[in-house]
Amino acid sequence: MDQKYIKTAAYYLAFILLGLGSGVEGPTLLKLAEHTSSALDQISQMFIFGSLGYLLGSFLGGWIYDRVPGHRFMAGILVFLGIAIALVPLAPSRWILFTIVLVLGFAKGALDVGCNTLLLWVHNETVGPFMNGLHAFFGLGAFIAPLIVAQVLSATGDIYWVFWIFAFAAFPIAALVWSLPSPASRAVPAQHEHAPFPILPVIIMVLCFVLYVGGEVGYGNWIYTYAFKLNFGTEITAAYLTSAFWGSFTLGRLFGIWVSTRMKPVTILTIDFAGCLLSLGLILFFRESAVILWIGTILLGISQASIFPTFLTLAEERMHITGTIAGLFLVGAGTGGMILPWLIGPVFEQVGAGAMMGLIFVNTLLNLSMFFLFTRISTKPRSIAQPTAIGD
Repeated sequence: MDQKYIKTAAYYLAFILLGLGSGVEGPTLLKLAEHTSSALDQISQMFIFGSLGYLLGSFLGGWIYDRVPGHRFMAGILVFLGIAIALVPLAPSRWILFTIVLVLGFAKGALDVGCNTLLLWVHNETVGPFMNGLHAFFGLGAFIAPLIVAQVLSATGDIYWVFWIFAFAAFPIAALVWSLPSPASRAVPAQHEHAPFPILPVIIMVLCFVLYVGGEVGYGNWIYTYAFKLNFGTEITAAYLTSAFWGSFTLGRLFGIWVSTRMKPVTILTIDFAGCLLSLGLILFFRESAVILWIGTILLGISQASIFPTFLTLAEERMHITGTIAGLFLVGAGTGGMILPWLIGPVFEQVGAGAMMGLIFVNTLLNLSMFFLFTRISTKPRSIAQPTAIGD
């Protein structure tokens, strides 16, 4: 088998683990609050610390991948991530948990930017379907995580083995990555070397990522608590609902691989946002219906699925994406994953669980507005960089 496909498989496995780490946060939130004697508005601060760590990991990780053999660094990050995951359920207090989550967020950020960057270096101009596949495997991990939570809760009544199973999985993936030679990096083409920095389009696209990831992570992390608090089911049922969201999200990303070869990014994103607003509108209008909650959740997962990779495709269509610009996009993603999920916690406590859907609906409308604004202010020059040698 061509070695570039083995490398791709290694990144996909790492992204499954990244999805597991993200998908487990919502279904274990109540148990972590119980472990640390915290209220919901207090434990929701965990999302801030995780996102701060993610931002730091994205910044430093992107800088390091440009300067050292990528697979050596990534393997170390995977070991680091495995240790941090194992410590999460052992935290005896809220602040110790937040410290562990900060470290875990750093590892997630470095792993995220590494998989995206190294996959780009492996496939260069043919990366499109492989990038969609990478993000589909994130969804697969996030889909599996709540199912594991449900099974472990049924068998043990607690969440320790949820995190320990994920921790054990990190080490063989680290060994595989370590065993493979690192890919070469890409140079900025000469014709773009002195081009002015597209300040306004970059700012608008960063805001698109802030709002999108806020909505995705906010819903994925809080739908479990929303369903349980409003008596739409038991803890097990709420875990299955969370899994349904991430499962439909995964199917949407797999379908997005095919769709991306047949539709323009603007068309895909317009359809995606229409689906998001329809699904959230149904849940808000029929707020007493468990059936509509399931239907809306599945539709939302499908609709949100391809937005992130399609934003990346649209950005590359309208401007040359340097490492600096890509890093800013990830910072926006990390910021979004911090702000809205944290804000939902106080809303739960002070307004009520039902306000969560309204908050995510407004967030989606703002995201749609930023997307349309980006299409108006951006232009379409684009060039593909050729690889240069940085590797083992």
